[in-house]
Amino acid sequence: MKPSQGGKQQTRDELVAAGETGAIAAGALASVRHLKESRVERERHQERVARLKRCLAEAGLPIMPSASHIVPVMVGDPGLCKAACDELLQRHRIYVQPINYPTVPRGTERLRLTPTPLHSDADIDALAAALSDVWRHLILRRAA
Repeated sequence: MKPSQGGKQQTRDELVAAGETGAIAAGALASVRHLKESRVERERHQERVARLKRCLAEAGLPIMPSASHIVPVMVGDPGLCKAACDELLQRHRIYVQPINYPTVPRGTERLRLTPTPLHSDADIDALAAALSDVWRHLILRRAA
């Protein structure tokens, strides 16, 4: 143990944790400053979202309107929503977040897709194909 101000003793782990916290905060601040000045990441993110929406629409999947980077896909049933997520993970090794009541009203259960600037065309194509496969297998409603 090492003495600190005020006579309190700190363990080595406490001192290391305090140092790591400062480094993490400095890194976060540098990231925020970079993103305030750079449009590259934001434009790439918006392009990835648009591409995912386009691919899902072409596959006839029921995407819901969204002004954000979140791409909701309507399932409409809590059991089928869970089953779709389970199949995506078990059969396609893709984790997707289910959104169920009480977060959304009953009957509007959905999958929450959140593409990032780092998702490739191949990633998006694989997701669209996996979702189409799950929709076929579970006999889920397609877009009108």
